[in-house]
Amino acid sequence: MTDKILANRYRLTEQIGMGGMAIVYRAVDLRTGHNVAVKVLRPEYNEDREFISRFQREAEAASKMTHHNIVNLLDVGMDGENRYLVMEYVQGKTLKAVIQERGKLNAPLACQIAIRILSALEHAHRNGIVHRDIKPQNILVHEDGHIKVADFGIARIADSATLTRGDNVMGSVHYFSPEQARGEGATAASDIYSTGVVLYEMLTGRVPYDGDNPVAVAMQHLHAAPVPIQNLAPDVPPAVVRVCMKAMEKNPAMRYQSARDMAADLRAALEERGDQVPFPENELVVRQPKPQVSAEKGALSNTGPRHTLRMPDRRSVRIMLDVLLALAVAAGLFFGGRAIYEQTIFTVKVPDVMGMDIDEAARVLKQAGLTETHKGMPNDQVELNQVYVQNPGADTTVRKGDSVILVISSGPVPFEMPDVVGKTAEEATNLLTARKMSITRDRAASSDVPKGSVMGQVPAAGTMVTRDDPVTLTISGGSTVVPSLAGCTLQEAEEMLTKQNLALQPSLKYVITENKDEHGTVAVSTPEAENRVAEDTPVQLTLYRYPEAECTASLSVTVPVSDQQLKVRISIRAEQSNVAIDSRTYTLEPEDPRVIEETVDIPDGRAYTYTVYLGDTQLEQKSLNLKPSEEGETNHE
Repeated sequence: MTDKILANRYRLTEQIGMGGMAIVYRAVDLRTGHNVAVKVLRPEYNEDREFISRFQREAEAASKMTHHNIVNLLDVGMDGENRYLVMEYVQGKTLKAVIQERGKLNAPLACQIAIRILSALEHAHRNGIVHRDIKPQNILVHEDGHIKVADFGIARIADSATLTRGDNVMGSVHYFSPEQARGEGATAASDIYSTGVVLYEMLTGRVPYDGDNPVAVAMQHLHAAPVPIQNLAPDVPPAVVRVCMKAMEKNPAMRYQSARDMAADLRAALEERGDQVPFPENELVVRQPKPQVSAEKGALSNTGPRHTLRMPDRRSVRIMLDVLLALAVAAGLFFGGRAIYEQTIFTVKVPDVMGMDIDEAARVLKQAGLTETHKGMPNDQVELNQVYVQNPGADTTVRKGDSVILVISSGPVPFEMPDVVGKTAEEATNLLTARKMSITRDRAASSDVPKGSVMGQVPAAGTMVTRDDPVTLTISGGSTVVPSLAGCTLQEAEEMLTKQNLALQPSLKYVITENKDEHGTVAVSTPEAENRVAEDTPVQLTLYRYPEAECTASLSVTVPVSDQQLKVRISIRAEQSNVAIDSRTYTLEPEDPRVIEETVDIPDGRAYTYTVYLGDTQLEQKSLNLKPSEEGETNHE
């Protein structure tokens, strides 16, 4: 469109910018000879009611503001199908270009630029205007150093288009707030977050979050912490760092509650070091908006050809009004009906798919006439493949065929496996269970690692794991040697095992012998004698049994009636001994019999008792009634 003249007044000389909804030209105002910037709605959106509405809202927003740090609106009009805004022309560069050329900016300069941006935002916010797209590309730096904020009132579409329409919108993703990433409405706090991101970039020369695609960048705004400014620019004063990080808080309630507050803290941060602040203290004082008035009457002029009309008589006026009223009614019915038709046929409200499995969400969106794009991101609070972010949000009106961006859980958040070797078993267990990990503990002999301490772990320290990965800890059990028990009586074996800090496996085994003298003595022990093992390792004993000398005992236990499942344990041991030779556990359902009757083998001639436990509570303790085995009966295992 260069060399085209809009409304017989503005000659377009060169294209100087392009956005998601408009093209910007430098132009000459033929009436004044001054350079101006003319923003023209893209031709493909001339019939798009939504974009036309957004373009008009920008004009309305700009008309409400007059501020020395805002690109001011001069005119608005329509030439044929071309809708345009005329703004003051700023001779210079964008802040983005300045950062790219110079890299990091020194802290005083970065803070002064940020204060001027905040001055513009304070004025806008007090006039009910939220910028919604603060980024260096929208900050103009005049060749004399003056700062101007541009593109007020342009509402970036909060749907799939926001994340997919080329590099210019990709830039927006680097600067928008967590609430915008979630598809929520932008507020004044969102502008403050974006200003914090711009300040971070000025101080460090890079954006705080970057990635291979827009969704990855958006997710970092939601969940990630930026690289500390001190790591990238050690000379930035801590006070400035604190201001920047507060502005970039993910929770809007934790940010500055006004642009004025943030600017005040930046001033204070500069004054702490004695840096010069070459602007008046009252720069953030809000000035009353001055409406832009053309030479003719009216707040905003629609420029174009004008004709001198002769005043008609009263009768002609009445006829003309009747005709115009009839035409207006007809046009209203036609265009109203057409709008309703198009609204019904071509648009749809986005369904709520939050919390759905991705397959179900895709099916629901397809039924609504929409497509979906999804990306997996780790999340500890959301089940695998479940949707936890959708953009645009539920009930947003979009065109049929548009894509809805979904973020689904790819499983728990990975983290480095901590090093627990050398910690006590209790310390290691507490550390890992706090991360909701499942732990299995093995014991091993060790004369080097203190008993009860972790001597090995799987996975190894530093391995990337999630809370779903099982962990095996090897705990030092100290060290002892299995004594030689062959030929010992059971009582002698118990005493020797206790002395060596070993336990008796409470389920004895038996082997038949024809030698009566071997009855009741140890035939085999496992582990075998002389093996080095962990303390408290249970040793399995196999005793000789001479059939004619076998002895059994009977026991009877009555369990209380209950409507719940009960765990009953019966432990059998010789009197004056702490070593159980038998331990049996029973699980009783409410409908099971309440009496347990058993016959047990007695390994030697000592008196034995049995103790009954209900859960962890001792229920009763009784003596076993010994009786000789019946003729030919064997009770060995």
